[in-house]
Amino acid sequence: MAKRSLRAAIEAGEFIMAPGIHDMIAAVVSNEIGFDFVYGTGYWLTASALGLPDAGMASYTQMLDRMATLTRTVNASVIADADTGYGGLLNVHHTVRGYEAAGVAAIQIEDQEFPKKCGHTPFRRVVPMIDMVEKIKVACEARLDPRETLIIARTDARQSEGFEGALKRGIAYGEAGADIVFLEALESEEEMRLAGQRVAKPLMANMADGGRTPIRSGEALQALGYRLAIYPSMTGLAAARAVHTALSEFKRLGTSDAPSIPLFSFQAFNSLIGFEAVWDFERRWSRKP
Repeated sequence: MAKRSLRAAIEAGEFIMAPGIHDMIAAVVSNEIGFDFVYGTGYWLTASALGLPDAGMASYTQMLDRMATLTRTVNASVIADADTGYGGLLNVHHTVRGYEAAGVAAIQIEDQEFPKKCGHTPFRRVVPMIDMVEKIKVACEARLDPRETLIIARTDARQSEGFEGALKRGIAYGEAGADIVFLEALESEEEMRLAGQRVAKPLMANMADGGRTPIRSGEALQALGYRLAIYPSMTGLAAARAVHTALSEFKRLGTSDAPSIPLFSFQAFNSLIGFEAVWDFERRWSRKP
């Protein structure tokens, strides 16, 4: 199945809504629901794989493996979080080549100091703007397919430099060659509206449930001037809530067979995860007794 071109969708004027995928169970469920684009989230893929916070603890190699697994698993095109590019300019070049070879549609790089932090948590520090401008130029030059591999430039400067400082960086990053600009953790609808008016490049919104930025519908975001939106925390928070409820009820009741513990059908999950193909293979190749 051919995956959709993110650039072609943007050029066609589509508004893109990409749910965050936190693990490969969410990935196969997303295939059943049907999406053209999904977001490979650094926060939630780190949490699900390592049980650690998004604070620069996952390495390039670990995240590349998760993104490559995600692109193999989902039918959708993947917008991938690449943190800071995992180091200096040479690391950024290496990161772009690796992520592109893994098959992602877009690579998101941010202007935080290393070790980075989740964009909706405190104690984030940003590098000088010129350092990030150079990273963007290197990232754009490193990709082998400039048409189909997009570079997303994220700034985390809103909390340290204010809205105008973040806006100045976003405009500069677009001028440096970024295909999409991402002003992280804006704090009001008015800030979002002004960003939509003043940033020339396609603008991406982060609809992080529980974060600093107001959650708005796709229609509302499009009216504010955005071209795409990611919803990185939705599946991870939904899964954590479901597991917490199930384990709490199991501990209380002493059984998993209870109406208060809604479970996905085991038979349906076998089909979802691909066991039917395994059984077909076994029927074809198993030696008869």
